[in-house]
Amino acid sequence: MKQEKAIVVFSGGQDSTTCLFWAKERFKEVEAVTFDYGQRHLLEIECAKMIAEELDIKHHILDMSLLNQLAPNALTRQDIKVEDGENGELPSTFVPGRNLLFLSFAGVLASQVGAKHIVTGVCETDFSGYPDCRDVFIKSLNVTLNLSMDDSFVIDTPLMWLNKAQTWELADQFGALEFVRERTLTCYNGVIADGCGECPACQLRKKGLDEYLSYRKES
Repeated sequence: MKQEKAIVVFSGGQDSTTCLFWAKERFKEVEAVTFDYGQRHLLEIECAKMIAEELDIKHHILDMSLLNQLAPNALTRQDIKVEDGENGELPSTFVPGRNLLFLSFAGVLASQVGAKHIVTGVCETDFSGYPDCRDVFIKSLNVTLNLSMDDSFVIDTPLMWLNKAQTWELADQFGALEFVRERTLTCYNGVIADGCGECPACQLRKKGLDEYLSYRKES
């Protein structure tokens, strides 16, 4: 893989930034792609820009504003509250079709820049029940992408079976724990680094960090 090229689907958050470091360790060349879909916090895109620049990664920003029109939810509308799903319902932060579209467009971009690997930070271990974060979806889409473009892409999901504590551990293995902690934006309320501490994303992030730091201290 050291001779191959990868595209990282990059939001500027904890998971995708960890994936960026993971890809830099494995591939000869890495580029990042961020999607502007009218997300609740444009600061997310600014974070992605700053991180890509600091890590000297070529960065593409693609206009996906149509998704905002089609899928009103808590990540695209200020007037919709961030809420966990109840009674089997999906959380208000679920954006229908987001990963399907993102990975499909990442595949088109990959074909244009000569990349065979598409890296994404989706995870089935610590997730909110989003159907497009499941391993079975990724495997299915990988086949579909290859058939649709008569190519041989590989969708890499380094975080698929990791919990948040293990994701922090992975970042630490690359010497990037403090970088990820201080520069990324995971918070649904748009607060960089440790976030607001109240939204579901911040709580999951903090729980994982606390677990990992406790484990590291004992080791």
